[in-house]
Amino acid sequence: MPPITRRRTIALAAASLAPALASPALAPSAFAQGRFPDRPIRLVIPWPAGGSADAQLRSMGEIASRALGQPVVLENKPGAGGTLGPMTVAQQSRPDGYTLTQMHLSVLRRPWMMKAPLWDPVRDFTHIIGLTGWLFGTAVKADSRFATWQEMIAYARANPGKLTYSTSGIGTSNHLAMETLLEMEKVEITHVPFRGSNEGVTAALAGQVDMVSDSSAWAPFVEAGSMRALSVWTAERAARFPTVPTLKELGYDMEVTSPYGVSGPKGMDEGVVQVLHDAFKAALFDPENERIRGQFDMPLVYRNTEDYRDFVARRVDYEKMMVKRLNLTLDG
Repeated sequence: MPPITRRRTIALAAASLAPALASPALAPSAFAQGRFPDRPIRLVIPWPAGGSADAQLRSMGEIASRALGQPVVLENKPGAGGTLGPMTVAQQSRPDGYTLTQMHLSVLRRPWMMKAPLWDPVRDFTHIIGLTGWLFGTAVKADSRFATWQEMIAYARANPGKLTYSTSGIGTSNHLAMETLLEMEKVEITHVPFRGSNEGVTAALAGQVDMVSDSSAWAPFVEAGSMRALSVWTAERAARFPTVPTLKELGYDMEVTSPYGVSGPKGMDEGVVQVLHDAFKAALFDPENERIRGQFDMPLVYRNTEDYRDFVARRVDYEKMMVKRLNLTLDG
């Protein structure tokens, strides 16, 4: 693979995570103390309010509250690339089931981007349930020279380094996926990272980058006719874009949805985990939550507790490999 200028050292506000992970004393079984839950449950969202994950989890929490008999209260705690919230839960919360967090791929990836990992994604959490992910894809301006993904790849092969693509940041799932695709094709396209997918879409519409490779912030512009989607990265074609091929249809054995779930501190009682899993699963499949996921093009990626823990362990191995391959490092 040709040298990649985007393999640059990344700045991260990791200072806030510097204290070594604490090991909260294990609480007695919630069932030994009475019915679980007997007070509100706090679900920490590591992003600002108003995004797709916030909306999906807020809906799920409201629905799950009915079965649990207690409110599920969302707390937005953004920072440190989406890892501050989960780390706060791991470091400062008792494993009694009353403090949970969204678990996403950056939490699995970022320890291996540090010289000295501050947490272990497998050992330092109790993983409960896998939920959903995002619709990712590649889109260009409507007047782009490229009508298809294949035309774009052919041009990139004939013109190394002349094309650019945007993502929502170095080391994100979509960045790693694009690097994998380019490596498969043995082509060089310059990566231009932004702080979020909306900024990348704006840059593509302004002609500052040739295409955007990110979550579906581009979708409304494709529907409006100002952008053209070249690929989607889900297992099946997106219902909103039935003519746009998947990566598998384009010849790549890949599916990229950046799936996330819900986890708690390490050492949680397995009976409590079962109660939470069952309530969240019922909420996930509730028609109202399905409506919210459809609104944001979020594919269903349900995994039960055992399968989700297995997924996390296997995904950590993959993230370690990709971080090493792309030489992704963090300062601080």
